Formats: sequence, C-alpha cells, structure tokens
Amino acid sequence: MKLQSEQILTGFLSALLACTGGAVLIVSSAQNAGFTNYELISWLFSVYFFGGLLNAALSIYYKIPFGGAHSITAAAFLAASVIHFSIGELAGAAIMAGLIIAVFGLSGLADKLLAFLPKPLMDAMLSGLIFTHIVKIVPAFKDNPIIGLMALVGFFMFPKLFKKCPPIIGVICMGLLALWFSYDFPAAEHIAFAMPQLITPVFSWNSFISLAVPLALLVLSNDLFVALAAIRKNGYEPSAVKTITITGIATALIGWFGGHAVTVGGMMSMLCSSEEAGPKEKRYYSAVISGLIVALFGLFAWKVIAFIKILPLAFILIITGFSLIGIFIQSMQSAFSKQRYSYSTVFTFVIAVSNVDFLGISAPIWSLAVGLFVMKWLGENMEAPTSKAA
Repeated sequence: MKLQSEQILTGFLSALLACTGGAVLIVSSAQNAGFTNYELISWLFSVYFFGGLLNAALSIYYKIPFGGAHSITAAAFLAASVIHFSIGELAGAAIMAGLIIAVFGLSGLADKLLAFLPKPLMDAMLSGLIFTHIVKIVPAFKDNPIIGLMALVGFFMFPKLFKKCPPIIGVICMGLLALWFSYDFPAAEHIAFAMPQLITPVFSWNSFISLAVPLALLVLSNDLFVALAAIRKNGYEPSAVKTITITGIATALIGWFGGHAVTVGGMMSMLCSSEEAGPKEKRYYSAVISGLIVALFGLFAWKVIAFIKILPLAFILIITGFSLIGIFIQSMQSAFSKQRYSYSTVFTFVIAVSNVDFLGISAPIWSLAVGLFVMKWLGENMEAPTSKAA
C-alpha cells in the first residue's frame, strides 16, 4: 500500500492520544493499588500491544479506519477504584466486563440498558471522577511552577503554531523541556524485560458490581458508541453488532493478562476517519499506522514503566490532568445537555467527586445508584408532555 503524508501524520497523532495520559494513568493506578512491576508490565503490555493489533486488524479486514487501544475513560475510573482490589480481582472484572459487552453486542441489549441508565448519568459519574484528576493540576503547579508554566504554554501555543496538533502534545513537549533544565533525574529502576503473565482471575460479587459493570458501561457508552458514531459520520458503515462483540471477546481475553479493556476509541477513530486522513478509501491506512505504533509502544512496556517512575509527581499530575481535559469537557457537556436530568446529574457528579467509599462499595457506584434514585423519585426519566396546538 502506498502511504501518504496525511495518513502517517493522523496515524501518529492518533497513537499519541493513547500513549500519553493513558499510560501514566495505568502506571499510577497500579502503583497506588500496590501491584508488582511484573503485574504492571502485564497490564500495560496487554492493553497496548493487543489493543493496537486489534484495531489494526479490524481496519485491514473491513477497510474501515478503526482507531483505538484501551479505554482511557475506564482507566480514569480505575484510578479511583482499583486501589480496593487485587490484580486477580481486576482480571476477573475485566473478563466479566468483556462478556457483558459481547452479550450486549450479540443481543442488542445495549440500547435497552442505556435507556434504563441514561448517558447523562454515566457522563456525570465520569466527569466527577475525572475532575478529581484535573483539579490536581493546581497544587502541582504550585509545587513546581516551572513545569506548570511551561506545560500551560505548550497547551495553548502548540495548537496555534502547529496545525492539527493536540494540546496534550504541547504539554508533554514543554513539560519535558522544563524537566530537562530544572530537574535532576534519579537513576532509573532496573526493570527486566518480561512478557505478559497469566493472571489467575478472582470472581466476586463486589468486583462484579464495583468494577465489571462500570467498565462495560464506560467502554460501551464512551468508547464504542462514540467511535461508531464518528466513523458513520465520516461516511462509513461499520457493523455495530460485530464491532461490539469482537471488542467484548477481546477484552475478556486480555483480562487473563490483567488488562482492563481493549476497544475501538472514539477520539482516535474520529481522527483516523476524518478528511485530514486523506482520501476516504485510504483513510484506514492511518488507523493501521496508529494500531502498529500503539502495539510497538506496548512491546516496550517495561521501559515505559521505568521512565514514568522517575518522573516527579508534579509532572505526572500535570500530564494526567491536561490529558483528561478534552474528555472532561465532552462528559460535562453530555451530562448537562438535557435539562430534565438536572438534579440527578448534579447528585451523581457530586458523589463521584467526593470519591468516598461506603459499605465496601466505591463512590462511582454510589453516585450512579443515588442518581438513578433521584431520577426515578423526581420523574426526570419521564418525557415532558408536548402541548398540542388548539
């Protein structure tokens, strides 16, 4: 196949969306949960290597630009939730989540589920979780103003200077430049190369409710549905049943290696299927490039982990926060787009922001439960009657 500059550029930018903030989120989540380096390598390797290959294979087979790796929204959710679970419970939850996704793909139950649990509530929960990461930019800026100021300059200036450049690229480049002349890097921890290891899954009712169900819902509503809509908007006709089912099966399989999910991504597919990727019949090349770069990134998981671990906390918090701003804006817009859900979305958002566990159940689950109760109690799920003209 003959590649053009448009496919190479969009494929590279698409891969960067997956390989920046998402990797930092996974590493910090695993560290907070007390996972070993080998468990972390297995997690990072599986979602990037197999996620990249999955999207590259789908793109080649269907000649449709499927861009993606793992679910960054699900990774953001796990950052607040996985600390209460072992790697075995995470593996079991991912397997269950994958099976849930596959069942919904085959049965067509996804639409019915989202009707029961409206997307504004899901997005209110997600935006609440993400807000806890974004707000940490402020104390990180105070702790290291040089890195914070340089990252802020990169966020605003790079998209102006370089067309099509995502702001997060500017944040990373300028932040690394600030590190280069203001930070003494410690010796990197030696982490030996390791292939992903099979994780013995642990299945429990708690992990099913607190991890598996939210993971499945986030992948469906914030990744797969967004990706399918974006691809269709740009003139393609992907099979929703096949895409959702394959994603579910793949997620269940990588759960055996500790990965949380592999999926077709919304923003990555939007970029790879857009006009910026060149002629319509060749745009899938950009998704193939993106998938191969993501898979290559996964191969070097042990090096990625060693590098991230020597970065100062302020830099990690700043990169994580800025990388989630785009998702946060989209989630907030969706959460409060329908006025009739105003009280239920506010309750959901506030409880998710609190990040307080109760009775062994995490805040995201409580936020959805309370949001659903408020929605039902106030009748917010009932369509307002339309007045008829006299």
